[in-house]
Amino acid sequence: MYACSRPPLLLLAALLLAFATRAPAAENPGATPPANDPARAAEQAWYAALPRAPVPELTRHGLVAQELRRWRPRGANQGVAVDADHFYGIGNFIVGKYNKRTGERVAEWVGLRGGATIHLNGGLIQDGLLVLAHSNFPQLPMTSSLEIFDPRTLTPVRSLSLGLRPGSLTWAERRDGFWWACFAHYNDQGSTPSLDQRWTHVARLDDQWQPLESWLFPPQVVATWGKSSCSGGSWGDDGLLYVTGHDARELYVLRPPRMGSTLEYVTTIDVPFEGQSWAWDRSEGRVIYGIIRRTREIVVARIPELPAALRGR
Repeated sequence: MYACSRPPLLLLAALLLAFATRAPAAENPGATPPANDPARAAEQAWYAALPRAPVPELTRHGLVAQELRRWRPRGANQGVAVDADHFYGIGNFIVGKYNKRTGERVAEWVGLRGGATIHLNGGLIQDGLLVLAHSNFPQLPMTSSLEIFDPRTLTPVRSLSLGLRPGSLTWAERRDGFWWACFAHYNDQGSTPSLDQRWTHVARLDDQWQPLESWLFPPQVVATWGKSSCSGGSWGDDGLLYVTGHDARELYVLRPPRMGSTLEYVTTIDVPFEGQSWAWDRSEGRVIYGIIRRTREIVVARIPELPAALRGR
């Protein structure tokens, strides 16, 4: 039978108490340096004098789009695509093809209410096909797909399921050998718990839709979204990224940053359509087809060229 020796335990406790009482307090890096440390005081003064980044805000340079015409296609409450001769009004499960000079409907595809097509959003003509971004918004968990149509007949020809993704796909475009896509988060219905609209991001992906890079949106742009997110986006002929929110009649111009993971804000253009999804008419230069969700109108507008000082770094 072994006896427990208590003196060594008492000695250890005394040593720990002595160390705790003699150890210096943790240094506060923001504290005023002692008067006898002029070198550190000088370094802190130098650090405090370094230039700060400007406060994020929407800057305007007098850029206003010119409205050209309006159409009222039925069911187009999400977005629009356009080619040389037609525009395509997009609803949650509806796609209408219209003569862009007369507004006459020449074809229409209608899915099933409550069917597999839940929330069509952005669309564009890509390699001769009508490519539509689709998600199951506002359902959870978030899933997304590309729904691809023959634009001549509006016959669905292919569906590419992206499965579970960090966000709902709102627009996608192939450029320079890569896919560029926006995955949206929200502050109301359709939001993943604990993830708000600040998690909305643009990703560059390969042909297997594996992400290679991704960027957040500038905070001053996020602040314009209300409870929604980025609904429309596409690259301009000037190499800049143009995006819209959900409601504001504003087009935000962005570009990938030289450093960091947040898109760089360039300027804001006033436009005659509300956020939502939209499309460049590549056959007419800087012309955009957008929508006004409340009135179900397609609005055609010419977007001004950006001054050289804004296009450059």
